Amino acid sequence: MKLFGTDGIRGRINRHPMTPETVLKIGMAAATVLRKEHHGRNMVLIGKDTRLSGYMIESALTSGICSMGMDVTLVGPLPTPGIAFLTRTLRMDAGIVISASHNPFEDNGIKFFSYNGFKLPDSLEQRIEDLVKDDGLERSRPRGEDVGRAFRLDDATGRYIEYIKSTLPKGALFEGMKVVVDCANGAAYKTTPSLLRELGAEVITINEKPDGKNINLNCGTLHMEGLRKAVLYHKADAGIAHDGDADRVLLCDEKGRTIDGDCILGACAVDMKAAGRLGRDTVVSTVMSNIGLEKYLEKNGIKLIRAKVGDRYVVEKMLDGDYNLGGEQSGHIIFLDHNTTGDGPITAMQVLSIMKKRGVSLSGLAAEIRLFPQVLLNVEIEKRQDLRSFPEIERAIKSAEALLKESGRVLVRASGTEPKIRVMLEGKDLKTITALGNDIADTIKKHMK
Repeated sequence: MKLFGTDGIRGRINRHPMTPETVLKIGMAAATVLRKEHHGRNMVLIGKDTRLSGYMIESALTSGICSMGMDVTLVGPLPTPGIAFLTRTLRMDAGIVISASHNPFEDNGIKFFSYNGFKLPDSLEQRIEDLVKDDGLERSRPRGEDVGRAFRLDDATGRYIEYIKSTLPKGALFEGMKVVVDCANGAAYKTTPSLLRELGAEVITINEKPDGKNINLNCGTLHMEGLRKAVLYHKADAGIAHDGDADRVLLCDEKGRTIDGDCILGACAVDMKAAGRLGRDTVVSTVMSNIGLEKYLEKNGIKLIRAKVGDRYVVEKMLDGDYNLGGEQSGHIIFLDHNTTGDGPITAMQVLSIMKKRGVSLSGLAAEIRLFPQVLLNVEIEKRQDLRSFPEIERAIKSAEALLKESGRVLVRASGTEPKIRVMLEGKDLKTITALGNDIADTIKKHMK
């Protein structure tokens, strides 16, 4: 069974691969590969979100890494982008995040960052995976004084907050703004509220009391209803929703409407272009991004390049083309001038800064971007199978494409993080694309057993 998906290793806790025994070997393998790859200070940074199982995974990883002669610095709960930031600024050999992102608390995962703060390339992930399966790994363990040690960094959250403030225009404050933050009972439960308060905003928090089991539970980016109600009740200027590890953000405007990653990308791209800061006047997004975003960017003289789904693939295209803004509809937004991965807190601050600078409401900012109706369906499957091996599903997809022609899109793909098939249709008429999407989903349910 393959360990790595599109965003690290992920699975149900105490089931392969998220067992202490396997995680121990993952730590050993990672230390072996990363120590050979980068001759730095022989240190790995480990952070986590607020899941109950984080303690178990953290201990197993630390033991495996130390057993191979590398030292570990533990920072506790911190957003994934904070780990990426600290990995490169503290000159670590690697960074590791223990998180299953938006998944329920019963799941957990492991994400790796290289010394430069970027996620590991496929080649290094494969080397780690090969070593996990190698029974000879244990024979190369050092002994005596050569084993590693573990340390703890107590001011990680403060360092990250100060860095985020440095990404804003000098003297920027959010005084007079009222903001609701849905922390998803996750890694940003301290970071984003503290950051906003330090910048002068009035802050109302919801889902900010993690207990190890309530992360993502009916809250955060997958459940915007609670944030919407809170924004309307408090008459707030904006709402901010994170997922469990806060590498993504979705917003809620003062009218209670969700502002997704496409709208965020469009607003930030136009603002950066006007300031002469948008690299090559280009934005990188994914095949999931709305046609409306593409048309809006084109109208403003900005090119859109599409990558495969997954923020790591967006980053790869950004690096290849020397672009500095990219992201996903789901709320992973990458400002390469500021961080090396999707950063929910930084993204939220950038949007609030645009609102403040232009004196415009969030609904007014979003209204400039007209998105096409879009239907997203998730079909659960028992095991991963190649969609192309089911001619009935292929026929259903081609039939939908023929009906939509140039006025819409059909995208059907396997999830890289969950046992699901994701079905996306886009077009001018919601009723039509909903019917077509349900037909494709029903065909998948019938044939992919």
